[in-house]
Amino acid sequence: MLTLYDYLDSGNGYKCRLILALLNIPYTRIDLDLDKGETRTPDFLARNPNGRIPALELDDGPGSTVVLPESNAILYYLADGSPYLPTDRLARAQVMQWLFFEQYSHEPYVATPRWIIRHLGRTHPRMAELPERLEKGRAAFAVMEQHLAKADFFVANRYSIADIALYAYTHRAHEGDHDLTPYPALRRWLERVATQPGHIKMLPTD
Repeated sequence: MLTLYDYLDSGNGYKCRLILALLNIPYTRIDLDLDKGETRTPDFLARNPNGRIPALELDDGPGSTVVLPESNAILYYLADGSPYLPTDRLARAQVMQWLFFEQYSHEPYVATPRWIIRHLGRTHPRMAELPERLEKGRAAFAVMEQHLAKADFFVANRYSIADIALYAYTHRAHEGDHDLTPYPALRRWLERVATQPGHIKMLPTD
């Protein structure tokens, strides 16, 4: 049985829950509250020295346990051999292209403003970061909008883990003071992803 170390309000954790749901893979979920420092305990650091969630614990048999951290690595691992990861060489490379884009050009400017507002509060000194982060987030959305104006999905015009990775924080962008009104193709894509068979919502309150 797989074990997912997770936090419900994390978009990165949601990516993993979504692909697990789409593939109907059974797993055990262990919630670690980031605000309470539960990813910094000796027990969890022994599993993932980077002290971050999500982390997927793989049971490879008696006495053989492997922990795979990093949400996009987990997506890639779970989707291998499924319809959510193309077999074509170029298409797989393009999936990786968008996974890297999500981590370096998107997440710091979409997820981080949300985290600051929801978990630190609008009176926190880190609110000073928002103007620059929001500007760079808009640049990332513009790249996505340009691509989605010509395609329904990010790779090979089919739903893949590239879409899952980018959907996770994009669909919560408004919680970080982003306005998606100027990106009609991106908004249509959000609706398209949300209506895929097997889709689950991020939070029980959604």
